[in-house]
Amino acid sequence: MQKLPQSVDFALKETSPNIGAGAIAGDKLSCTYDLVEQMQYLYVRVVKAKDLPGKDVTGSCDPYVEVKLGNYKGKTKHFEKNSNPVWNQVFAFAKDKIQASVLEVFVKDKDVVLDDLIGRVMFDLHEVPKRVPPDSPLAPQWYRLEDRKSDKAKGELMLAVWMGTQADEAFPDAWHSDAASVGPDGVAKIRSKVYLSPKLWYVRLNVIEAQDLLPSDKSRPPEAFVKVTLGNQVLKTRISQSKSLNPMWNEDLLFVVAEPFEEPLILTVENRAGNKDEIMGRCVIPLPGVQRRLDHKPVNTRWFNLEKHVIPEGEQKKEIKFASRIHLRVCLEGGYHVLDESTHYSSDLRPTARQLWRPSIGIFEIGIISAVGLMPMKNKDGRGTTDAYCVAKYGRKWVRTRTIVDSFSPKWNEQYIWEVFDPCTVITIGVFDNGHINGGGGGGGKDSRIGKVRIRLSTLEAERVYTHSYPLLVLHSSGVKKMGEVQLAVRFTCLSRINMLHMYSHPLLPKMHYIHPLSVIQLDSLRYQAMQIVSIRLSRAEPPLRKEVVEYMLDVDSHMWSMRRSKANFFRIMDVLSGLVAVGKWFDQICNWKNPITTILIHILFIILVLYPELILPTVFLYLFLIGIWNYRRRPRHPPHMDARLSRADTAHPDELDEEFDTFPTTKPSDIVRMRYDRLRSIAGRVQTVVGDLATQGERFQSLLSWRDPRATTLFVIFCLIAAIVLYVTPFQVVALVIGIYVLRHPRFRHRLPSVPVNFFRRLPARSDIML
Repeated sequence: MQKLPQSVDFALKETSPNIGAGAIAGDKLSCTYDLVEQMQYLYVRVVKAKDLPGKDVTGSCDPYVEVKLGNYKGKTKHFEKNSNPVWNQVFAFAKDKIQASVLEVFVKDKDVVLDDLIGRVMFDLHEVPKRVPPDSPLAPQWYRLEDRKSDKAKGELMLAVWMGTQADEAFPDAWHSDAASVGPDGVAKIRSKVYLSPKLWYVRLNVIEAQDLLPSDKSRPPEAFVKVTLGNQVLKTRISQSKSLNPMWNEDLLFVVAEPFEEPLILTVENRAGNKDEIMGRCVIPLPGVQRRLDHKPVNTRWFNLEKHVIPEGEQKKEIKFASRIHLRVCLEGGYHVLDESTHYSSDLRPTARQLWRPSIGIFEIGIISAVGLMPMKNKDGRGTTDAYCVAKYGRKWVRTRTIVDSFSPKWNEQYIWEVFDPCTVITIGVFDNGHINGGGGGGGKDSRIGKVRIRLSTLEAERVYTHSYPLLVLHSSGVKKMGEVQLAVRFTCLSRINMLHMYSHPLLPKMHYIHPLSVIQLDSLRYQAMQIVSIRLSRAEPPLRKEVVEYMLDVDSHMWSMRRSKANFFRIMDVLSGLVAVGKWFDQICNWKNPITTILIHILFIILVLYPELILPTVFLYLFLIGIWNYRRRPRHPPHMDARLSRADTAHPDELDEEFDTFPTTKPSDIVRMRYDRLRSIAGRVQTVVGDLATQGERFQSLLSWRDPRATTLFVIFCLIAAIVLYVTPFQVVALVIGIYVLRHPRFRHRLPSVPVNFFRRLPARSDIML
């Protein structure tokens, strides 16, 4: 178990990496890699060969190319019986690891025992040209092959050789010398990739009624219900209260589906008959033809015919023919945002339908520079090793850096960019160990989690570059453990400050969430389905983004009961209430004349406010304004990070951690204990969420004047100054009358969307997104 003094090791550290080396002076745009350290590479593009001589007995050859630079060798795939092969493959050698002065490119013939040399081309590294992006790509040239004695050999090879940086367009798909130990089948699994999560929709199905149902047992009225299946999602209506051949339900069922729509909506009307439900009709609805709804206006209803079904009777099959149908209202909801992340740290809040999107308000750039002090995650050849890569997720765009093989201090120096549509969003960066290189390499077939970082964009100052080393913390059953540090450079660039400040008056979620809100139980179930769909789709990409990686990035188990989290949320509330406790203690000291001068001044102020009550509100707002200005010099200068002390991870009891890492349902042997334990965890998990939400509201009050979100505090401080002036020149009776009339206004003048102050408050940052 971690002790409290050791939590100093978990602190965020400001760094000074040598970034911006690729910047272009003057009015030109900076290089796309100005947030990372510049890395020099020797690039070799092997395009194709022609007129290669035959080496086999049959007079044919199976050519491949081997690029050798000192101790590093890279090979292309070989072609069988082809004298004019086309490879079009790029090799990249890190300049800081080059220990040779000559580059050798061999063309060889694949053989069973010993590969034959067809010819070679040699380059002096001192004569290799340099290319700086965004220069035009270097054109490849034909080179005559030579034998080992430097005599001309038959055949030619088309090549391009140049010195460049990681900003080169050839970098992402190149074979890297860092992966020299990786087999040809594993090279694709270590390259950097960009993924797009599927576009998610809610499917709303309103089951209204059915007509002319025909049960097999006509002597008793049917107890009809509708079962709806969409992929692996199955929902059922209640049994119809009208037990007749024309049952009615009028129930809404919600599903999550991803584009392109692969599965149809399958409805079966069933009759509750004894131990086995009887199918009375079936209907299949293809989703591409379903109407898409963008607002709260109801869509038209439709009658769908129920298909005939077959009842097996031994080896015979009896077809039941009838003309029954079902009345439905079905639509694809485009006005909702389909949540696949927790609302506390969502990276995207836009509705599904693109027509409802607002213009972007800025761009966010991140430079994933390096990591230090990583722990060994697996054993290879009797020693510990780590093959680390990073994954960053914001909005629908996921990025994955290349895997640095066998290194505890990997250097990626890769930069990525996202459009920002809402500043009150969070980017998540995770570090993982690649367990699928060369068939797994003892990694257990899974990519192990090393740690995770979350950064809320609204806590960043615009146009400022933040360079910090973030601790990678992971909670184990033995306690919290630091797995290393990841060095990042981030920058949030605002395109329009007016539009960005205006966003603070908008609702956090699309308006459909407030006009037709979904229940908490629905949101939890739909979010789980959305996460499963995203993980399945991304695991089908090539190379796949593994299910365990996606679930860790989306916090799939964040709703589970944890004594540690419950304690952390309780102490968050106590920390919020500590301000009120301090005011109470201070007032008690005033009453007890602990400081006579202060007490006399409070008496004078009290008498003035009683005699002139119109000064009360201006004084309060002026006081808040002065506190905000006073706190400006102590404003946070670093982005928030995972806080082990706030999460109570460094003081958790081993038994509490054992309970937190227990499976759900529990694996305890007794059936009674299992039932009670699961029930307790289920109820306590909801209490934990409510307590966390209360703590979040209090922390948002604290963030009004803390400059954690510099734009929000600026707006509030300016509002306090204006309110103080307006309330000073306006009679108190007029202010009270206006407020009272506004609060008591007629429902016709009330808007169903939240008010501007409520929207502003909900956008304020809390400390929920820095909890482990």
